[in-house]
Amino acid sequence: MYVHAQPVSPIGENVVLTNTRVFSPDSRWLVYDTRTQDSQFDAERISKVDVDNGKVRELVRAQNQSKIGAATYSPRDPRIVFIQGPENPSPDWQYAPYRRRGVIFDEEMRRRTNLDAVDYHPPYTVGALRGGTHLHQYDGSGEWVSFTYEDHVLAKVENPALDQDKNQRNVGISIPLKSVLVPKQKYNHDGTMFSFLITKTTSHPRPGSDDITRAFEDSWIGRDGYIRADGIKQKRAIAFIGRVRSNDGRDVDEVFVADLPEKFSLDEFGAETKGSATRLPKPPQSVQVRRLTHTLERRFPGVQGPRHWMHSSPDGTQIGFYMRDDTGAIQFHTVSPNGGPPRQVTHHAGAPTSGFNFSPDGKCIVYAFDGSIVVVRLRDGVAFRLTPKDRFKILPWAVVWSPDGQKIAFQISESADNGPTNRIAVIKIDPQAFE
Repeated sequence: MYVHAQPVSPIGENVVLTNTRVFSPDSRWLVYDTRTQDSQFDAERISKVDVDNGKVRELVRAQNQSKIGAATYSPRDPRIVFIQGPENPSPDWQYAPYRRRGVIFDEEMRRRTNLDAVDYHPPYTVGALRGGTHLHQYDGSGEWVSFTYEDHVLAKVENPALDQDKNQRNVGISIPLKSVLVPKQKYNHDGTMFSFLITKTTSHPRPGSDDITRAFEDSWIGRDGYIRADGIKQKRAIAFIGRVRSNDGRDVDEVFVADLPEKFSLDEFGAETKGSATRLPKPPQSVQVRRLTHTLERRFPGVQGPRHWMHSSPDGTQIGFYMRDDTGAIQFHTVSPNGGPPRQVTHHAGAPTSGFNFSPDGKCIVYAFDGSIVVVRLRDGVAFRLTPKDRFKILPWAVVWSPDGQKIAFQISESADNGPTNRIAVIKIDPQAFE
């Protein structure tokens, strides 16, 4: 089956979609930034486009020579959250993974506020970070926000001769426990939410253990969590990739989950959660991290394939990821947040060329494959090719389903007078076509 796909973003303007939550809650608008490439952080504007008529509205313009991008919507209301780099950058204070913040923009109030506070100076501040956040995602309630994190303090003093942690990517969250005010010192800034890490990496992983050297590509599990094996609802949890060390010294990426309590108390946050000059901040003890996949004995172990996030089905029963089968082909798999063996869903002869997203009813996934946008039915792995092979030059950055299930957005490269241009295309579909 082929479905008409229509470019909707302005002609001749480079735009970039984030890999998830780019549709407004009513599915009418797509939010994007004006980066030249997904890997370049050079955007000065975030806008949204009406998927029906192509009308564009500017939402946020960068201030004080900063750059902005990677915007995602709240699932409940017209708020977006995005990355902002340093304001008034100087030769010694440029954009880096450990120098960026999350910013919330409320469309109705026309107001922007810092999501996370940052305190770069000892003794640091509880509820503030000491580095940069990335790829912010609201949970299903629109109240908590997840992100990946890198630590500026340790990035600047890394010395193999010292007994100290490395600056390794971790996962954190911001919650409305309280706003955080920090000392008015150089580069510090306040935040409207309370932020902290929920993963713990180590510089010296034990081979064959669950020790993580990198935690990344995270997503919330389900719209409202998942049902645990004991039948109790786990309201909030995050799936992520954790990099572990095999007995023979290889780095292997596995699927992990972090179970979060329904509420956090300020009493949980002591000196260790702030970090020190030589140690990363630690998660509060109420966060429980578990490894879900154990693939070291497979012929091709670990999560592999194009860059993708650990998105889950809306009901939280399945976490999706790519992994090679025994022939070496990259296939889509799922695993339960309660653990157990992964299930191979697809049996393609080729490999996906983008990340994936679930349909709102949880019955299908969508991604780029073999020069087309493809929907895969999860119950039997049957694939539906939506666009003719090579009709578009599809970019790998984002293939996203709308909340109403009737639209799929993706990115294409088109020729323009000033060279190749990255645009947004939208497919309108009947969700029942994949029954």
